[in-house]
Amino acid sequence: MMDFKFNDAVEKWDIYEICLNGPDSGNPFLEYNLQGHFKGKCESIVVDGFYDGNGRYKIRFMPSFEGKYAFEVKGNFIETVLKGEFYVAPPSKENHGPVRVANECHFAYDDGTPYYSIGTTCYVWNLQSDERIAETIETLKNSAFNKIRFCVFPKHYVYNLGEPRSYPYVGSPMDSSVLTKENFNDYNFRREGNNFDYERFNPEHFSHIEKCIAILRDLNIEADLILLHPYDRWGFSMMTEKQDDLYIKYCVARFASYRNIWWSLANEYDLIPHKSISDWERIAGIICEKDPYNHLRSIHNCRPFYDHSRPWITHCSIQRQDLYKHVEYTDEWRSKWRKPIVLDEISYEGDIQHGWGNINGQELVRRFWESAVRGGYPGHGETFFHPEDVLWWSHGGKLHGESHKRFGFLLKIMKETPGFGLRQLSLNWDDVCGTADDVNAFIKPIKDYYLFYFSFMCPTFREYHFDDDTKFQVNVIDTWNMTVEDKGVHQGKFNIDLGGRQYMAVQMKKVKE
Repeated sequence: MMDFKFNDAVEKWDIYEICLNGPDSGNPFLEYNLQGHFKGKCESIVVDGFYDGNGRYKIRFMPSFEGKYAFEVKGNFIETVLKGEFYVAPPSKENHGPVRVANECHFAYDDGTPYYSIGTTCYVWNLQSDERIAETIETLKNSAFNKIRFCVFPKHYVYNLGEPRSYPYVGSPMDSSVLTKENFNDYNFRREGNNFDYERFNPEHFSHIEKCIAILRDLNIEADLILLHPYDRWGFSMMTEKQDDLYIKYCVARFASYRNIWWSLANEYDLIPHKSISDWERIAGIICEKDPYNHLRSIHNCRPFYDHSRPWITHCSIQRQDLYKHVEYTDEWRSKWRKPIVLDEISYEGDIQHGWGNINGQELVRRFWESAVRGGYPGHGETFFHPEDVLWWSHGGKLHGESHKRFGFLLKIMKETPGFGLRQLSLNWDDVCGTADDVNAFIKPIKDYYLFYFSFMCPTFREYHFDDDTKFQVNVIDTWNMTVEDKGVHQGKFNIDLGGRQYMAVQMKKVKE
């Protein structure tokens, strides 16, 4: 009988893992395969296993229902089918399951709890030193962020020119000192200069990443995992079709059972010259086929948007295309694609020379509020110049800006929205108004909830008149100073004092008689 281990219980939406010994000769990533079939009363799922190094193989499964399950394990190095049973217990209090699309343009956890994305970008925080990673985790614990974008592969870019803690493949990199501006753009030079076996993974690299994913899961933070990107001196963005497919399948086999995974096929897909649209479609097809849990999927642009109408795309991961207008297009994009709009890059708070990383905290907070009131989900980044080039946007560590301190306040207001989220309502030409997003959001009858946002405008007061009878509880919100002033109950025609200050909002809740 083959030596294999499994537990007898797991909670719903957690990871059930089977470990077994197997051959380590040749190339186990290519020559041996393993599958697990898991069957409960309400689901029957087949998942691929993976080689974890040192003659160890693993199969991971995320059960979506409670009760008794049975499994069978097959592989081309297993003489007989391995069988077993286990029990799935109810989820723990903070375990709400994976995030799904809800009400077309919003999100909710699998148990129906609304999810309002407040994301940040931190590309290779997971590939830093243990000390820096610990510092990042502590920062996240004390933040409002519930999603973070980061990469599997290391990144070579301005302020980020050092070597990572590990590499995804067996082998060694070229000496970076030989790189010049000219030969960096030479495909053959980079392919031949690195000594990596792109068909033999380094399991320790991937094991470390999944530990980071697990830490995020336990902090209730979604791991928006970037699979490919163009900022590369190691040849990882230039692999062959066969090597790409092997990599994607390995990532899905290792990571898909984590409930907090989102798949981002690429950061700035259009800057990877060695990938065509047909390549991205093929990669998306592999993820759709191999991920039985249907985790959220998207692809991120630099300049042209991908065709977000593609059925495999669950939500739109947006980088602005215009220097000034971006969040202002949220409603237009929602109407065009009828999917959640996640504005992952609307510029970062910081002071570096580049236009994508030098707005102040007030402007980033303004963009967050404007996006949220229009029915979108904004993302943060921070790029303050640092003498050792330690920028949150790539390395993590500590946050130095002002915007992040105010996102918890926004998240609290977002959670007061009836239903799953907001939709822009065109009541006036000179403010942004959001209302609860439902099938009646566009029609004229009085709504139960309004959130008016005045952005950088600074009216002394605002006059309202819906009808003569409906009563509203009115709050005035200072979005920068994070205050809520109770203005009492009003009906008919009434004025609300706004103090002539910028970044003010008015929240109205219909009084139930």
